[in-house]
Amino acid sequence: MPGTEVARKQHTLGGAAGLALLAFALAYRFFPGVLHIQPQPEQRFATSLPGQHVSAPATWSAVQAPPAQTAPASASPEPESGTSFAEAVRMGPPVATTKEVAALLKKARNTEEQGALLEPKEGNAIALYREVLAAAPNNIEAEAALERIGGALRDWTLAAIDRGDENAAQRYLAVYAELPHIDDELASARARLKTLRQILPMLTHAASLMKAGHATEPADASALAVYRNVLKLDPGNRLADAGLAEIEHGYLDHALADAAQDNFTDADSMLAQASAIRPGSQALLETRTRIDGIRGQRAETVLAQARSALDSGNADLAEQLARKAQSISPDLAGLDKFNLRLRNARLYASLSPGQVIRDRFLDIAGNAPAVVVIPTGEFVMGSPADEVGHTDSEEPQRRVRIEVGFALGQSELTVGQFREFVRAAEYVSDAEKLGASAVYEESSGRIADRRGMTWQNDYRGERASDNLPVINISWNDASAYLTWLSARTGKHYRLPSEAEFEYAERAGSHTRYPWGDGNPDKVVGNFTGEGDRSPTKRSWSVAFPHYSDGYWGPAPVKSFPADAFGLYDMEGNVSEWVEDCWHDNYVRAPRDSAAWVNPGCAQRVVRGGSWGSDPDQVRSAFRIAAPADTRSARVGIRVARDL
Repeated sequence: MPGTEVARKQHTLGGAAGLALLAFALAYRFFPGVLHIQPQPEQRFATSLPGQHVSAPATWSAVQAPPAQTAPASASPEPESGTSFAEAVRMGPPVATTKEVAALLKKARNTEEQGALLEPKEGNAIALYREVLAAAPNNIEAEAALERIGGALRDWTLAAIDRGDENAAQRYLAVYAELPHIDDELASARARLKTLRQILPMLTHAASLMKAGHATEPADASALAVYRNVLKLDPGNRLADAGLAEIEHGYLDHALADAAQDNFTDADSMLAQASAIRPGSQALLETRTRIDGIRGQRAETVLAQARSALDSGNADLAEQLARKAQSISPDLAGLDKFNLRLRNARLYASLSPGQVIRDRFLDIAGNAPAVVVIPTGEFVMGSPADEVGHTDSEEPQRRVRIEVGFALGQSELTVGQFREFVRAAEYVSDAEKLGASAVYEESSGRIADRRGMTWQNDYRGERASDNLPVINISWNDASAYLTWLSARTGKHYRLPSEAEFEYAERAGSHTRYPWGDGNPDKVVGNFTGEGDRSPTKRSWSVAFPHYSDGYWGPAPVKSFPADAFGLYDMEGNVSEWVEDCWHDNYVRAPRDSAAWVNPGCAQRVVRGGSWGSDPDQVRSAFRIAAPADTRSARVGIRVARDL
């Protein structure tokens, strides 16, 4: 705390400073020339109602302020808040607010809030604020209120002109002229009212022409011509623009009707005529967008028909449909790619090797499993007697030529894809009919039958994820699925022949395994590895040394690299049914790629390794027999498709 002497000095200095500030203010107020300062007039705004126009006045008519002079460059700006010296000069000596003035202000505020600006004639808000100013000439609140009401009346005047209400516009304008206003805005409003008187008969005439059906004809004496003349006199006139919008609407409706009937030439003509009426209008842009959408959908439909025609071998029809799609939408996405495919089909009478095909269903939503076009060629089928793991069923070796192009499933059929078939066809699998399937038992480490297991279960009997290869399906189930798939797509889907499977598994190799004769030096597929472990840490008794693929049981399809033909999991994951009947060896086997089938055969062939296959069973030549109703946690299917 300061001492008494310090406090006394502070009190004395504070009083002196206060007297100096008061003297400065009085000199500024009554003798500004002595200080070489010219008071600046405060710009005030005629505040409109919410959402209406507000502008800064240049000059006031009802309340004039002294002309502004340019302040010296070194002058500091006035404070953003509080009363400035300039405001003090403008306001002059304050007038005491009496109880009568306060009561009158309150009444005026209430009347304004109720919207009674002009009525009743004697007790409206304007009259009450004027009474306040008569009693207190410099009352800031009353002045601001009249400026605010003036701005509102200006906006009301313009709104009345926009809607063609001459009487209301005249009434509002007369009152606005008596309130604080901007001279230029008042003059502009008067000019617009004068124009309104000139164009009202024209608008009435245009409306009668519209009613008589002369919207656009004759060209020089139509409603369209009259509305355009109105807009020349009053640019932006809302009534004339509304009339043009009505005329435009007729063209836009006609354009949409033409587009709905695939008559895009006439639709474009209607759009062109509409664009000349109200260029760039929102309605025009929206209609053009809608027609472009219709055009795109129609072109896509025609292009889809062209794809179907090409898939069925009718290249001439496919080309005709492609040209139609191009005429509908020249920049249609996918058209160039289709034309290239069409060209290849004509040149090579087949699709390109390695191409992936996803056939669409014809009668329901959905697609067939992706298949890859396999190149034609030849290979030696079977294994030599000195190959480790060789069995008598794999001989005699023979050269097989793949002369007919075909496509093979890019991956094994998934649970989700088989589920789609079961739901659509209401199919009941062999596992459901017979009440059991073979699953892996962790406790014993063996594959054993368990009741209630179906294709919906994984290798342990748990519910299977949709991206896993489907298991526990028989050869009979596979055949039923492929019959259904062929009907849905219009293409011939089937199981691959044994020769096609081994050709695709080898993918150009001639060795024991697709990757060579020895153990894999990198992860290539899902089969028994020395490093694999079950959930309870079991390991394989016979496995590839120094190998682990990270799975004990089937992996989701496409978890490992594709082979040279673009196929996944040919040498592992799950073994797969093929079309052939079982024969003990290849004596008298066909030398082409056709399946070797005997009517009524009870056993079919399973090819390829699985997640539980030892090294000998992963060999490219390995084959095994199984009854057609076998359900196993190690066997699935892969589709084939004729081209």
